[in-house]
Amino acid sequence: MTQHANGQPGTASSARPQIRLLPWCGLGGKPAYLVTDDHAHSRLSRLADSMEAVQLGMGTELLGHAEALLGEPKADASELRFLSARLVEALRDALRVADSRGARLPVPETTDEARTHPEHPRTPPHMT
Repeated sequence: MTQHANGQPGTASSARPQIRLLPWCGLGGKPAYLVTDDHAHSRLSRLADSMEAVQLGMGTELLGHAEALLGEPKADASELRFLSARLVEALRDALRVADSRGARLPVPETTDEARTHPEHPRTPPHMT
């Protein structure tokens, strides 16, 4: 058990600052990050959670529009180009959300079993 800077008890992983990829770009289109030791409760973190939900919701709506437009035989090239550009934006947003959330997943502790048998845990023993 460790302590936070404020003297409150915490775990080893919660004592270290957390780095979170934010769902928007910084200056010059570069990734923007939040570094905090209170990653789940800060105002900026909650804003990022809301923005991710909006981005994923818009992507879901756009997918419905795309299915409808692609089913329309009279759709012209400019409509399809516009749709493609919006789909690229939505995919980029969704991938950023996935990267951010994946980076925040806890890393499982290595067990004695994993150290002595480093093969993939789902690989049957006869295949190693």
